[in-house]
Amino acid sequence: MERNALCWCGSGKKYKKCHMPIEEKMKLHADRGEIVPGRKLLKTPFQIQKIKESAALNTAVLDAVTEQIHIGMSTEEIDKIVYDVTTKGGGIPAPLNYQGFPKSVCTSLNNEVCHGVPGPDIILQEGDIINVDVSTILDGYFSDASRMFKMGEISDRAQRIIKVTEECVELGLEAAKPWGHLGDIAYAINSHAKANGYSVVEDIGGHGIGLQFHEEPFVSYVTEKGNEMLLVPGMMFTIEPMVNEGSPDFFVDEENDWTVYTMDDGLSAQIEYMVLVREDGIEVIAK
Repeated sequence: MERNALCWCGSGKKYKKCHMPIEEKMKLHADRGEIVPGRKLLKTPFQIQKIKESAALNTAVLDAVTEQIHIGMSTEEIDKIVYDVTTKGGGIPAPLNYQGFPKSVCTSLNNEVCHGVPGPDIILQEGDIINVDVSTILDGYFSDASRMFKMGEISDRAQRIIKVTEECVELGLEAAKPWGHLGDIAYAINSHAKANGYSVVEDIGGHGIGLQFHEEPFVSYVTEKGNEMLLVPGMMFTIEPMVNEGSPDFFVDEENDWTVYTMDDGLSAQIEYMVLVREDGIEVIAK
């Protein structure tokens, strides 16, 4: 762009005072052979505001689940909470009918890695651990986050995998810095999981989000520090490692074609943050 023209992002500032310094820095990294995002992955100020509104509703939905989840309820009841709170807030549950997914939320218990399908016959029992993964569309903008829940008294092994997963996400967040790399996040997460005897699922990861449910980049949690895409201000993506007790391998339920299980029947835990890269650091948009 011409340096004195209004910036392409709609900020109202001149290009030279807005995205020109960022794009010049991106070019330096690209010239070194690094992977840099295109403009379409850099959210504009208006888009960021709208996505944050979606994320606020997404958080309200997760808060409602947190208040109401209990032993003896079915995962179908969780699905109803998510649908009701989302629609009353003017939103749409992003999973509903997404590539044929039949429900409004993913509920993954114990040895289920992700994409668990809620049902009236799946009853929460004492000792269960469950991931509730909520994704929201509001005014055409997307948000996504998940939490782990403990049903009553859970085993020491269940306590430990949740604790380590929480630590992995926080360490990944700490490693995420403007002008760093996605691999920095992955290395922090994978190193901590391995040090505690766990594995991180390799073929399912995080993703860009905001204008679509799943955008580029794919966010791996098993790559090396200094690798993968450059973290540029305006990027938005999820940090959501899936931590397994044993092998990182998994299989997909043949009946519903969605639910992902650990191959060795070990426990799995996942926590998902949605983050924005800013010039001064990383902002958590939803968790």
